[in-house]
Amino acid sequence: MSTKHIGGIITALITPFKDDRIDKRSYKGIVERQIRAGIHGLVPCGTTGESATLGFDEHEMLIDYTVEVADGRCFVIAGTGSNSTKEAVKLTSHAMKAGADAALAITPYYNKPTQNGLYEHFRAIAEAVEIPLIPYNVPGRTGVNMLPDTIARLSEIKNIIGIKEATGSLQQVTETIKLCRKDFIVLSGDDFTALPSMAVGAKGVISVTSNIVPGQMVKMFRAYEKGDMDTANAINLKLWDLHSAMFMESNPIPVKAAAHLMRWISDEIRLPLTRMTGTNLGRLKAVMVRQGLIND
Repeated sequence: MSTKHIGGIITALITPFKDDRIDKRSYKGIVERQIRAGIHGLVPCGTTGESATLGFDEHEMLIDYTVEVADGRCFVIAGTGSNSTKEAVKLTSHAMKAGADAALAITPYYNKPTQNGLYEHFRAIAEAVEIPLIPYNVPGRTGVNMLPDTIARLSEIKNIIGIKEATGSLQQVTETIKLCRKDFIVLSGDDFTALPSMAVGAKGVISVTSNIVPGQMVKMFRAYEKGDMDTANAINLKLWDLHSAMFMESNPIPVKAAAHLMRWISDEIRLPLTRMTGTNLGRLKAVMVRQGLIND
């Protein structure tokens, strides 16, 4: 699949577990539900997929399985990031062999590299593989912000095709688009900023909310593409409380709780994350009832 098709609504997939193993049956159901809803792309093994607590064998199996189940019906961007450059190269190489359309690699967390260190990290991955690479900038989780000047330098590398930008700053999104090459793909990394980011030139969003309401997210994007901003804005506002609910606790705690409430998956989540309970669970249920997703 040509990378020029990468954009639209791309779901950062949750990873369902059963007895501390990946529940492939439930996962296949999630993928099929996404594709039926018209989703443009899927991201297995991202932050939302609990990549930090997946073993290497699980990580590689899940990428293989996602490519197999999707079967070319949408594009697959495999999560392959690590705070070890060598590990990121290994995971990205596997994604390429598995047939993923692109790889998504988070900025190194905890290490807190300099801007030059970030550049060299992604350059090393890009030079080691041929698969299209999309760095993921999310300083709220990694402790480091990759600045637009650094992203612009990376955009000069042929197979670094875009950025998942999750600073929540429209200024940074706009500066990145302004500085990078014309065909560089900027994707919003936050559901809150998806529509505003597209308005300034982003090509879509890697979404958490679309795990739960893929059809509505796709409808919003299609309305935006047609220039029907009234409809796009109306859908965005309708989903706003659900977007908020997805981040009442650390992602993916709320989205997995929501999928469990819809009886799609078990409520298992891996430590150090824990199940949503108490007041927040009640707030999530109330939002989902108002959205018509579950019964009271």
